[in-house]
Amino acid sequence: MAIVNRLTVDGRDYFLPDPVTELKAKILEAIKAGGGYVNVPPLRGGPGVDILFSPGMPVTWSQFEVGEAGGAADEPADDNVDYDL
Repeated sequence: MAIVNRLTVDGRDYFLPDPVTELKAKILEAIKAGGGYVNVPPLRGGPGVDILFSPGMPVTWSQFEVGEAGGAADEPADDNVDYDL
């Protein structure tokens, strides 16, 4: 199982890999300074996105576990299923 973090900023969701402690500290620092840009990295490769964080902006964090990619899909037990086609 992999841990994925969801950062919701002003109603928009950003999905991030673990760990996020450094990113949380940067966001808090920007807010305490009265506002500032923080680069939010992507879940998979790429430059990320710069977000302007400011006091009063709604920001929430959530964390959940997801299954590993490449898992077997659920298939019917009987390969000879008749769908009346």
